Amino acid sequence: MTTTLPSVDTLQVTYTAGVARITLNRPDRLNSLTTQMFADLAAVLTYLEARSDLRGVVLTGAGRGFCAGQDQQERPPLPDGQRRDLGIGLDQNYRPLILRLRALPVPVVCVVNGVAAGAGLSLALACDVVIAVESARFIQAFEKIGLMPDAGATWFLPRLIGQGRAMGWTLSGEALSAQKAEHWGLIWQCIPDALLEDTLASTAARLAAGPTRAHAAAKRALLASSDQTLGQQFDLERDLQRELGYSADYLEGITAFAQKRKPVFAGN
Repeated sequence: MTTTLPSVDTLQVTYTAGVARITLNRPDRLNSLTTQMFADLAAVLTYLEARSDLRGVVLTGAGRGFCAGQDQQERPPLPDGQRRDLGIGLDQNYRPLILRLRALPVPVVCVVNGVAAGAGLSLALACDVVIAVESARFIQAFEKIGLMPDAGATWFLPRLIGQGRAMGWTLSGEALSAQKAEHWGLIWQCIPDALLEDTLASTAARLAAGPTRAHAAAKRALLASSDQTLGQQFDLERDLQRELGYSADYLEGITAFAQKRKPVFAGN
């Protein structure tokens, strides 16, 4: 097991009680994504994937923005009208990041502290739960530069808000408020800006104290449901619930229930 957090330049990372708190840390550029940030995120994910005691991840941003998407300073216009293959960056950087984040076997909670734009929105939506402060804005403005949404956005959006809203919002290029995002079902919860730090702390504490295996099973089942028949989903529920029935946390849970006390889950 890797026991030392990797040294990273573009992130702030802590690991306490099995919960990782990752803060995108390029506030002067609204935490826009660079080659170095992709490398740093990959190193942190490698560390987390090796942790047997991992219980949750909390992702947020520093400063006034969550993530403004791709840093366009890394993509200056090429000379003499040359064209750039944008598919390379998607394959090499965005695809592995989004898929690895999605595949973590624990809840990943994103707390959006400001603007989430373009691929920054995709990064947020790759998390299992998204909370946003009231001042946050969600932006899909690819059409303003002659591009389409990417980094998984065209997969996430119809599933979260429906085809009609996904299409209308994408083609309009308009910013979406956190309140409207909650109303649409794009995010789980909109909170007052003043509660940002309290929410980050309480979320980490809740994940650290929760029934980790139950959370992992619920995440697996919910993510699988859209690709399965009802009968297949029953099979998966049966198999996962059978495993949980033999867990120490289940024994603790039912014992605590019978004794009318709060359970103390060990995560196994």
